[in-house]
Amino acid sequence: MIRIRTRRYFQLGTSLGVNGYLPGYWAKAVYQGAAKGFCVPVLNCYACPSAFFSCPIGTLQHFMVVRAIPYYTLGFLGLVGSVVGRMPCGTLCPFGFFQEMLYKLPSIKIRIPKYLRSFRFVALVMLVFVVPWITSENWFSKLCPMGTLIGGLPWVTISPEVRAMIRDLFWIKVAILIFFVVSSVVARRPFCQTTCPLGAIYSLFNRVSLVRLRWNPELCTHCDKCYQVCPMEVRPYEEPNAGQCIRCLDCTDCEALTVTTVLGRESAREREGVPGSVLT
Repeated sequence: MIRIRTRRYFQLGTSLGVNGYLPGYWAKAVYQGAAKGFCVPVLNCYACPSAFFSCPIGTLQHFMVVRAIPYYTLGFLGLVGSVVGRMPCGTLCPFGFFQEMLYKLPSIKIRIPKYLRSFRFVALVMLVFVVPWITSENWFSKLCPMGTLIGGLPWVTISPEVRAMIRDLFWIKVAILIFFVVSSVVARRPFCQTTCPLGAIYSLFNRVSLVRLRWNPELCTHCDKCYQVCPMEVRPYEEPNAGQCIRCLDCTDCEALTVTTVLGRESAREREGVPGSVLT
């Protein structure tokens, strides 16, 4: 529980930090300072009135639209992923934080089928790369529920000019946001599990990143407490560095799971290849 409370502070701090330009709301203008030239390692919205920084997914789409190679953005995401894997999703992402808060509301709870997890790669390839390249339109940003929440809805609220521009696409965006809001009440992080293209990118690095999880079979009793606290419904003892893991570290309250690096020392049983041991 201590780790859960700690990462809540990081999530809240990130939410306020990357979207802390409050003058944007009464000035009705998007911040255009020097910070906007940099991406944050989490999902964000460039058009949010209070956004200081750019969204990495929005930036990737921009380069697809202008048909250029996004060296800076790919390098930035590659650096983050190679060091900590998918950890920004679990410890920093504002939309992940929003979903986790919704899940705390009393309701029936369901588990998301595993076969839906691969859809995030479809969203990455099609909506971030292929379709924007073909249509010259940032289609993921047009439909992104995070963008609707912190960008679309605030602008419709504060600007009569934007309200006058509302068309059918806006209501489709709102419907997508409502779907993920409602599903977040009954399921853990549905957007992160099934759709987020940024999570798809980071998940490619989990097995090779510098920082990783290690499972010690000598200490594990298979009590499943790690599975019960996992916001992504992962059993760490089956594959500690699975791409689905967001490295929130909640499970490391158990002594059988620890944070380590590629330079960390393995136990004798891990070196012998005990099923489920960490891949190094």
